[in-house]
Amino acid sequence: MAYSEMVMDHFTNPRNVGELDPADGVGEAGNARCGDQMRITLRIRDGIIEDVKFLTLGCGAAIASSSMATEMIKGRPISQAAKLTDRAVAEALGGLPPAKLHCSLLAERAIKLALADYCTRRGLDPAEILGESVPDCPCSCEECSL
Repeated sequence: MAYSEMVMDHFTNPRNVGELDPADGVGEAGNARCGDQMRITLRIRDGIIEDVKFLTLGCGAAIASSSMATEMIKGRPISQAAKLTDRAVAEALGGLPPAKLHCSLLAERAIKLALADYCTRRGLDPAEILGESVPDCPCSCEECSL
């Protein structure tokens, strides 16, 4: 399984590692099969993601996906961040092996859950920002029993 230079760079030199406290939005996603866990925290000012941090327990592809995804939304309006896709994260990393594509999906879901949390904390309907892409599975597994 060969990783691109970009994956290796974001794995060995991850950006935005840590946790914001207090955070305006928090999202957690995980994969029951592989054990990867991601936590995204957001600071949002005037509708712009001022800062974003991640904590990820997982493989190199999971860490790289978290790092890249946070870089892709930092400084962006929440409306743009809400449109982030797992495919865009994987492409920005120069591709991921098929067995690791779920890592970019976890990053997308953790960010969208953090955005949904931000909306909920403010009494807003998350669907207004996230539309149809509001994640409903807190663990992001495909056979969720929750």
